[in-house]
Amino acid sequence: MDSRIPYDNYPVVFLPAYENPPAWIPPHERIYHPDYNNELTQFLPQIITLKKPPGAQLGFNSRGGKASQLGIFISKVMPDSDAHRAGLQEGDQVLAVNDVDFQDIEHSKAVDILKTAREISMHACFFPYNYHRQKERTVH
Repeated sequence: MDSRIPYDNYPVVFLPAYENPPAWIPPHERIYHPDYNNELTQFLPQIITLKKPPGAQLGFNSRGGKASQLGIFISKVMPDSDAHRAGLQEGDQVLAVNDVDFQDIEHSKAVDILKTAREISMHACFFPYNYHRQKERTVH
């Protein structure tokens, strides 16, 4: 008995042309090379300080909270607002505001704290992975 598989009945498949991997770049040159992004400081926690006059807007929107189990995130920053100038960006996770932990807080309570404070000292960390996970959960 012949144990070979007959290949005559299978279609011919053409593979795309092989692409060579990018050229190797010595580590000491990578910091200046446009194909490498070694800038990790954007992911470190930062302190954003905002002063809000009575009746003024914060300059950003938030989403999330305890129900999402992912935290409070900045969902929008208004261009040319104080929040924008201070460095706040979409995807920032709010870790704490005025020494109140925001990592496991109801969204409504977080909004109350943000709206009633005249001065805001916000500990935030750019964490787009959880922010995008949260957006996917709320899209139906």
